[in-house]
Amino acid sequence: MSPIEKPALPAEAVKWRVPDLHPEGRKYVMIAGVVSFVAWVSLGWFVAWPLIGFTLWVALFFRDPVRVTPSGEGLIVSPADGLVSMIERVPVPRGLAGPNALGDAPLIRVSVFMSVFDVHINRTPIAGTIKQVIYISGKFVNAELDKASEDNERQHILVEGRPDSSGTARRIGFTQIAGLLARRIVPFVKAGDMVAAGQRIGLIRFGSRVDVYLPDDCACQVVLGQRSVAGETVLGRVGGNTATGIAQ
Repeated sequence: MSPIEKPALPAEAVKWRVPDLHPEGRKYVMIAGVVSFVAWVSLGWFVAWPLIGFTLWVALFFRDPVRVTPSGEGLIVSPADGLVSMIERVPVPRGLAGPNALGDAPLIRVSVFMSVFDVHINRTPIAGTIKQVIYISGKFVNAELDKASEDNERQHILVEGRPDSSGTARRIGFTQIAGLLARRIVPFVKAGDMVAAGQRIGLIRFGSRVDVYLPDDCACQVVLGQRSVAGETVLGRVGGNTATGIAQ
């Protein structure tokens, strides 16, 4: 079985289910639903139906589907659903640089852009220990722009993985970046927490981006324009074959 191959399950064990609504979104769905109901009663269906549609969109935004994270040594999975919008070698941001983090040499950054229609629950790329969570206030420019990595409100997270068969404990850094409509980054973890690969670590409201910094011994496994699935899509693999689409 290959490192990312999943064991087959009996057909009867696989069933489709409606994704759960994350608790963080319940109050927003309730508020939107109450406003829609009041509009229906007082103003009629013609005014209320757009609000009902908005309520359904809010529920869709906060959906929290079940994900199956591939197992295997040296795999780095996507922390976000969305479009792989940038793959390039860049300097490590100050919040993740230094000898106790990712070092000071440029690394490959894989950026995943989340539209307002994507799942916005973010997940950790690897299993290990959360070494630091650094929040930085900033602007709210379009998250698709490269300068968003330095200008926008963002949160750096550093995870130190468990030692592999060679005894190496790699560190993976990733950054949650608020976008044009996103106005809050909501963390679910703090420094010192132990996490499993693909575990939920936070969300961003409403539309945003996540940057992942791959170690030099890890080959990128995605290409520009590819759709990624949080907790399932493999972004990088230690010792793997480098994918195309990397801007030097």
